[in-house]
Amino acid sequence: MSRGSRTTVALALGVLVTGFALAGCHDEGPTSVRDAVPPAAPQGLYSVTGDGQVTLYWIKNTEPDFREYIVWRGPAYDGPYNALGRTTNTSFVDDTAVNGVTYYYAVSAVDRTGNESDLSHENVNDTPRPEGTNLSLVESGANPDGPSGYDFSTGTRRLATDPATDVYFTLSGGTRLLVARDLDTDVQDAGFHSLDELDWAPPSGWSPTGTVEAIAGHSYYVWTRDNHYAKLYVATVDNGHVVLDWAYQTDGGNPQLRPRLRQGPTP
Repeated sequence: MSRGSRTTVALALGVLVTGFALAGCHDEGPTSVRDAVPPAAPQGLYSVTGDGQVTLYWIKNTEPDFREYIVWRGPAYDGPYNALGRTTNTSFVDDTAVNGVTYYYAVSAVDRTGNESDLSHENVNDTPRPEGTNLSLVESGANPDGPSGYDFSTGTRRLATDPATDVYFTLSGGTRLLVARDLDTDVQDAGFHSLDELDWAPPSGWSPTGTVEAIAGHSYYVWTRDNHYAKLYVATVDNGHVVLDWAYQTDGGNPQLRPRLRQGPTP
């Protein structure tokens, strides 16, 4: 069902009168009135990206005859949308989402009479991706045969010298570094931000040397040689090892690492 095709039109004065007096006729019984006014479309819809799931949140409707919400999902802002489920809460978890696939979401409200609102108007799209915590890498100089590097595409710890490694941890002149494995992989320090704050990989600002200082509390963007984006968070670091949280976008060329809300249709 396409967005905009489900607009509810209230009749005159917001009610449907099923019995009324015609001109020149006498009333023969009480008037029957049916509520035909739909609830307002839900507002404030946004999503939170997960690993194989998307969580939706929105603002509560205030109509006294509110009954439930219907959550919808489609392949584009203009649909077609299919119903995912119904809830009386102001949140919903889509646990059928597949990593690397972009979905568009909307919510409608239904009252006790069965009147349904328009779809929510926010353009909410999300591309779930795998993520992980407590990834421990050793320092490559002191441990040349240890797992100092990480390959996002397979989720594997590797040697710093392994061609499949994307980034690795090392010590140079007493400075702790995260290093891009080759010239076709880029890394960028995003500063003191949580991993959730890194929503969209930037087009510029990448390290010209392919190295960044590994600082506890900093987050980092990574752009891999096969055109995939990832992000890292340094949980702890010392001269011997670093512990990282991470997320990796399996959809090639897609810089979305967390949802970014856009108002109105995408041009």
